Amino acid sequence: MRLTQFLVHAGICSRRAAIKMIADGLVSINGNIAEHPATVAGDEAIIADGRKAILPDQCCYVIYNKPVGIDCNCVADNPHSIVNHVTRPTRLFPVGRIDKDSHGLMLLTNDGILCQRLLSPDYSHPKTYRVSVEPHYQQPDIGADFQQRMSQGIELDGVLTRPCQLKLLSKNRFEITLTQGLNRQIRRMARSLGYKVIDLQRIRILNLTLTSLALNQSRELSNTEISELKAHLSHSQTHMIGLRADLC
Repeated sequence: MRLTQFLVHAGICSRRAAIKMIADGLVSINGNIAEHPATVAGDEAIIADGRKAILPDQCCYVIYNKPVGIDCNCVADNPHSIVNHVTRPTRLFPVGRIDKDSHGLMLLTNDGILCQRLLSPDYSHPKTYRVSVEPHYQQPDIGADFQQRMSQGIELDGVLTRPCQLKLLSKNRFEITLTQGLNRQIRRMARSLGYKVIDLQRIRILNLTLTSLALNQSRELSNTEISELKAHLSHSQTHMIGLRADLC
């Protein structure tokens, strides 16, 4: 197996990041600095940027209803870290993040390939949120203009957000589906229009939903959910390959 592929399967990083990590001399095989390209059998002692890279014996997929106050990091000595609230026999990693002040659906897994496909900016995987806002004193309740401007895209630090789907739920609450994951994107988009987000909950990632999962509880995905999730990812990858072929 190629070393870069091994690092992806082990959940260390993406293939592109693995190439750079090797080029920077941050990967060793049995104590020797690795060079690119390299192949491994899988039984070597592989260290990547100080972390031991190990292939999982069996892939595990867990969804978690994250409360406000939980960090989406992997710092074991942080009592507020998500890894201390979602415990399984195998080590799991959060796929992406929602900020500490937000709550809702998180996916955790030890499947490095699936994780990288979900996080890759090359694919537009939809994620849905329910948001409550507090208007500034000069701003009216959210309405058609707010919906149109949010849906069409807003410039944030020189980057125009992708068009998104937005549905008004009440005078200060809406549901929004994004296909990109800029840092604190929804909060920044709303703030640019004069509104402060006071509650943000993620309710869907592709086919995965919270349904009746209680706050601060987790469960493993069913075989059907795993199959549907992988089918969504496979379709997205095939679609992207087709688009690239059309551009060539």
